[in-house]
Amino acid sequence: MRYLHTMVRVTDIDASLRFWRDLLGLTEVRRMENEKGRFTLIFLAAPKDLGRSAAERSPEVELTYNWDPETYSGGRNFGHLAYRVDDIHAICQRLADGGVTINRPPRDGHMAFVRSPDGISIELLQEGEPLTPVEPWLSMPNTGEW
Repeated sequence: MRYLHTMVRVTDIDASLRFWRDLLGLTEVRRMENEKGRFTLIFLAAPKDLGRSAAERSPEVELTYNWDPETYSGGRNFGHLAYRVDDIHAICQRLADGGVTINRPPRDGHMAFVRSPDGISIELLQEGEPLTPVEPWLSMPNTGEW
């Protein structure tokens, strides 16, 4: 058995791709439009997984967009997605500059939480040893739920 992906339902493909791809830094690896089922699936992978064999890759994120409008709630009820990152300060800055609220700032240089446009909680973890805590993260309080 091998863990393949996590599926999250999204309500706006453009807003979701701006978050997951443009700000968080994942790469779209394939897309499937199903006219009969009236949905679109978009699979995203971490950049370090590109070019690796299927056995070496980390699980992907599958964004599911249902063409008929639906309201989703409780995005946090499954917990969160977690990504190890090369520079937690830099990615948090990129996300903040893109208008994303840093719900739990990386005050410890190791861990942060943000949310996708559809309320999915995402944990960011620093690769290797924690970075030296710096401002603005060091004194930034938690915001909302994470």
